[in-house]
This record gives sequence, C-alpha cells and structure tokens, in this order.
Amino acid sequence: MIPPAMSVNHSPTRSPSPWRSRRKARSDRGLKREAVIRAAARAFNARGYHNTSLDDIAATLEVTKPTLYYYVENKEQLLFECFCAGLEPVRAAFRDARASDQSARARLRAVLLRYAQAIASEFGWCMVRAEDQDLSDDMRAHVKALKSEIDQGIRRLLREGVADGSIAECDPKMTAFALAGALNWIAHWYRDNQPQSAAQIAAAFVTLFENGLLPRGT
Repeated sequence: MIPPAMSVNHSPTRSPSPWRSRRKARSDRGLKREAVIRAAARAFNARGYHNTSLDDIAATLEVTKPTLYYYVENKEQLLFECFCAGLEPVRAAFRDARASDQSARARLRAVLLRYAQAIASEFGWCMVRAEDQDLSDDMRAHVKALKSEIDQGIRRLLREGVADGSIAECDPKMTAFALAGALNWIAHWYRDNQPQSAAQIAAAFVTLFENGLLPRGT
C-alpha cells in the first residue's frame, strides 16, 4: 500500500517557538509538547528520520536537547507520536462517518478528504514511513494496528456504498489499497510551498476517485 521512499532536499519550516512567546498559553506544557512533535515531523519530512538528530529538533525550537526529554523519552517516541498525531484526524473522520446518515459514498468522500489533508500536512512523511523505521516491536505493532484500522474502515465504507447503491460494484480490498496508495504518495512530493493548498490537493484527488466510484449511469 505504501510506495517506496524518495529523497527530498527541503529545509524544515521553522515556526515561532512557544519557549520564546511572552503570551501565557492556556496549557503551556501541552502547547510545548505539540510544538516538539510538529518540529520533529517537519525535520523528519525534510531530512529523513535517520538524518535528523534531537539536537536538530531542539535547534529549530531554540531550546536545548535536555528540554526535549521533558516531553518525550527519545527520537523513536517522537516518530511514533508524529505518526499518531497525523492519523488522529483520519480516525476522527471515521468516527464522524459512523454517526452520519449520509450515503456511504458521501461518508467515504469526507473520510478521504481528511485523509488527503493529513497526508499533505507536516505529518505526512511520518504517516507513510514510520513503520519502516527503527521502532520498537510494540510501537511497530501499534502502527500496523492503526493502519489496519484505517484500511478496514475504507473497505467497510466501500461495501456499504455498494450495498446502498451509491458506489459501483468493486473489490473492496483492491479498491481500498488503490485509494490509500494514491493518497500516501502525496507525502513524497507535496510541500507547503506548493501553489495549491493541502485542502485543494485533497479535493482534486478525492474528486478523481469519487468519479471513478460512481455507479454507471449516475
């Protein structure tokens, strides 16, 4: 489902460090932990996991490496947290889909839009490559379980769409692989300096998929 990695020569975008902000955050620790995870995601996306050090991440946040250990145990946990952060909006989309009374095709479209936007975010590289890095057995198993959850969720919506007539007859397994594979590829070429936004890229991809899934005569 996940295509091979491509080399990328981009520098990570630096966001204002919350350690340098004079404004008191409503949840200071939570805000800073999120900043650490986002900075790591940008660095992994730009340099790759093995070519990024904790010193690199600390430098982008204008803090010392020991400061990072207040929020994560090590670089391995950072990669895992980046994967989970990127995937959470997709999991939320499935939760919303289960609570919706729209057609399965409409619910699948909503899920795929959020999937595509997540892949086009700074977490995209981590979402498609985390499993291939040096994670612990427990973390790797968790990553595989979450990816399986997404795959099964797409298959379920495809089956429901065929059943309610909103999606053309298809092989749910093969179609889910094709959809996820195409969306995952976005992480290898999309950067936030593209002329199109992540939302525009997501809409273009999903419209293409949706037209292909329409029942004949629709």
